[in-house]
Amino acid sequence: MVSRRFSIQFAPAATSFLFLLALGACKDKPTPQRPTPTVSVITVTKAPLPYIISANGQVEPNRTVAVQSLVSGQLTRVAISEGDEVREGQLLFQIDPRPFRAEVERAQATLARDEATLTRARGDSVRFASLAKDGYVTKQQLDQAFAEASALAATVSAGRATLQRARLDLENTTVKAPISGRTGQLLYKAGSLVRASADQLVTINEVRPVLVRFPVPERDFEELRTRAGLDKALKVKVLPGPDTTKVITGVLTFVDNQVDRATGSVLLKARVANEDRLLWPGQFVSVALQLSVDEDAITIPSEAVVTSGTSSFVYTMEDGKAKRMAVKVGRPAGTRVKIDSGLVGGEQVITEGQARLRDGAKVQLRKPAGAQAGRGGKAGEGRGGQGGSNQ
Repeated sequence: MVSRRFSIQFAPAATSFLFLLALGACKDKPTPQRPTPTVSVITVTKAPLPYIISANGQVEPNRTVAVQSLVSGQLTRVAISEGDEVREGQLLFQIDPRPFRAEVERAQATLARDEATLTRARGDSVRFASLAKDGYVTKQQLDQAFAEASALAATVSAGRATLQRARLDLENTTVKAPISGRTGQLLYKAGSLVRASADQLVTINEVRPVLVRFPVPERDFEELRTRAGLDKALKVKVLPGPDTTKVITGVLTFVDNQVDRATGSVLLKARVANEDRLLWPGQFVSVALQLSVDEDAITIPSEAVVTSGTSSFVYTMEDGKAKRMAVKVGRPAGTRVKIDSGLVGGEQVITEGQARLRDGAKVQLRKPAGAQAGRGGKAGEGRGGQGGSNQ
């Protein structure tokens, strides 16, 4: 009976003791703190920034000629092979010249006969003129003699023209290259009959130099007119393909006189010497047209810019804290963007880790891989110098 009273009397005291122990334990445990964000920065610098228009282009021959025969006849010789490099004036085809040589000889004989007749008629007219003075020849006979001489003179002139045309046809039986270039597929073989100015024998493309045609959007065309004008021989850089890093330089030679309303672009052409034949007609290439250079331009990596609604800002690092700065973003420049206002140069712009920041928050610099631990300010300066040099 006594032990029962004792347990009832001291049970509340034990409960209170346990509560105090738990409360003490809670007071001793520290409140967890959020870790300081780790960031990467670059130092903002000023450097020249070229204004470049990028486009997709296509190569076309500087000149292309579809070779045809000017006379009809049998093709007796093909002096080239498909894909040959030919020079201007080089023999390509030979048409059977025998019918045309015979025509030349016939025209020569006819002309010789007419010239002899004309000589006799002119002699008769001179004698008739002497006889007419003495009354031995009537005036009508004299006029007739002069008329015959004039008619024969016209016949001789026509004969000379016929002979000249016959000689030209004979010369045209030899088909020569009108331009220097590379031949395509041969459409006729030796022994074929070809028609004058109707049958295409081969196509020659001039591949040194070549033209690169490329369209630019109307917006970029306005920049072209504003920054460089339409009559300036601007340099054009051509990249033949994704598998090569060699850049070929050309000169802008043509600007179309209208905007293509179907595409909203303007057609431009550049001439490239193409001495090493890296460009081929029909090939697709990448084109870069430099208009001008913005001196003392500020550029930063595009990932450093945070966009919120219609405004843009960046975080800079000052005295170990993040500072939010509003900026006006200009045109893109590869993986970077031009900053038109908001930065003046020398700022430490945060490029990595800014998603977890707020204005005034403490930050610490990320240590470069493989580097020894050091003061954060020095590490940030070294990283910023590298970033600035890439602008």
